[in-house]
Amino acid sequence: MIMKETFHSFIFLLTSFLFIVNSLSGQNLTTAPAEEIGFSKNRLIRIDNVFNDYVKNQKMAGSVILVARKGKVAYYKSFGYRDIESDSPMQKDAIFRIASQTKAIVSVGIMILQEEGKLLIQEPVSKYIPEFEKTTVAKPDGNGGYSITQANREINIHDLLTHTAGIGYGYGPAEAEWEQAGIQDGYFANRDEPISKTIEKIASLPMDAQPGTEWIYGYSTDILGVVIERASGMALNKFLQTRIFDPLAMKDTYFYLPGDKVDRLATVYVPEEGKPLKSASRKEQTMNGQGDYVEGPRKSFSGGAGLLSTAKDYYLFLQMLANEGELNGERILSRQSVNLMTTDHLGSKIKFRDGEGFGLGFSVVTNKGLRGTLGSIGEYGWGGAYGSTYWIDPVEDLIVVYFTQLRPYSIVKDQLMLRTLIYQSLTD
Repeated sequence: MIMKETFHSFIFLLTSFLFIVNSLSGQNLTTAPAEEIGFSKNRLIRIDNVFNDYVKNQKMAGSVILVARKGKVAYYKSFGYRDIESDSPMQKDAIFRIASQTKAIVSVGIMILQEEGKLLIQEPVSKYIPEFEKTTVAKPDGNGGYSITQANREINIHDLLTHTAGIGYGYGPAEAEWEQAGIQDGYFANRDEPISKTIEKIASLPMDAQPGTEWIYGYSTDILGVVIERASGMALNKFLQTRIFDPLAMKDTYFYLPGDKVDRLATVYVPEEGKPLKSASRKEQTMNGQGDYVEGPRKSFSGGAGLLSTAKDYYLFLQMLANEGELNGERILSRQSVNLMTTDHLGSKIKFRDGEGFGLGFSVVTNKGLRGTLGSIGEYGWGGAYGSTYWIDPVEDLIVVYFTQLRPYSIVKDQLMLRTLIYQSLTD
């Protein structure tokens, strides 16, 4: 009897140990000493000095920076405060509004569905959202007004992925109509309706340009979110959770925060030269406020700017892309799909930025000299409205995640400085 109880106790302890080990393996990052993966440890410390000074001089409240190379994390630190008023220090697991960094995740969702045979990116959007079968374009008349014409062709999914659909954020020639419809700014968290209802309204408004003629930043990826819902038969939050977040062990990425994680949400601050930092409004219902990510309707899942995440979670997503679609035995996309997403699709036909093109959800460096900053040809990435950014440099096998919460803009060139400090620390 004693032997039987001892055996059962041993099995219980063994099972508990294995559960703990498996849980930790899904949570821990693969790390390495800086020198082992081609960084100078002493030069990386220069990041500490600069970003601590930003906090000390009230240029920003705080930030989290993660730098990885060759699949291993060499630098992962937090600076300053998550919330100044409560004297809460920034922790590495702080949760940030990642705004337009949502776009890359939703773009991957579209490619997942293409690989499953649920859609083709060459298809018209109207196949999934019939309201887009016939759209209009506002053409400036040169006297401050505009005329409305029919679109030359239907908008397709590829147009949305590359931001060449002619759809802005409601501040184009027909701005007054967009304002009257209450659709501007890219902020959806306060909307008491499903995202699909808002997108159907967008289809009836005059667009800023003819499809396929200009690079115009706006609601394209929010529309893609509804395409995902219609093609998959799942709400966008559920689709992303089951197809991307769960397989990649992204445990802290949401459209709206669970109650037990509210105290990890970083506060948005407004920096002004020569003035103390002030907290952004908790009442303003635009991107310039704190947002309804804790309280509010929780109905609208914005594929263009709605997600909250941590530096660690977003790194896991980026490492999957850097690994050509796979992470820790979980394949999200094929190598060919990742390659297509991170290739310039604009060429010489459509102007974007000097030295850069645009792929399916990412900016792509095409000419290092014309861009004029440190980095590599083929590097891809993007950023968010609250000052966050990320990039993947395949030549250097480098991933960078930088999260902060500033609106409406930073008063220091923090992103450019971080880029410089990272590349100057490479030793091979």
